[in-house]
Amino acid sequence: MRRDTLGRDHFEALYAARPDPWRLATSGYERAKHAATLAALPRPRYPRGFEVGCALGTLTTELGRRCGDLLAVEPVAAALAAAAARAADQPHIRFASMFVPGDWPSGVFDLVVLSEVLDYLGAEDVVLLAGRVVGSLERGGDVVMVHWIGKKRGPPSGDEASDRFRAAAGGALDVLRAERNADYRLDVLRKV
Repeated sequence: MRRDTLGRDHFEALYAARPDPWRLATSGYERAKHAATLAALPRPRYPRGFEVGCALGTLTTELGRRCGDLLAVEPVAAALAAAAARAADQPHIRFASMFVPGDWPSGVFDLVVLSEVLDYLGAEDVVLLAGRVVGSLERGGDVVMVHWIGKKRGPPSGDEASDRFRAAAGGALDVLRAERNADYRLDVLRKV
């Protein structure tokens, strides 16, 4: 993990201060963003999905309905436990404690979801993550990225981080969809 990437301790402190620091379970913004993310998935079903930074599992449970097998990772133990409890009725969802991109699972996926994670990573870690995603994505597999584009305390913005990821992936990923509204941008990419 690079110096400009926010560390595990940052996220542990957020969850220690408030069990739902981003109001994932109650925010209208989050509900609308999750609905748009699910609607943007190009396929109705994916055999093997991977969600980076599952937080409390609010999006995870919905992704689970679209994936035959879903690996959801999160670095904060309390959030991971809450996500696993939320998805207890979906045994095909597996949870693991990982701090991406330093930690990375084995296996190949046909869907990778990066929702509100890139803008917490420094430039070098975004580039590393792009390489790991491309290397773990099967040909024809999809990447869905959705990031808030409003003002925040420090760089990078959701736009900067998403653009950096796309540039680092180079010609390995085609853009299927790129849209934005007043709050977030959503990119859907496919491995060629």
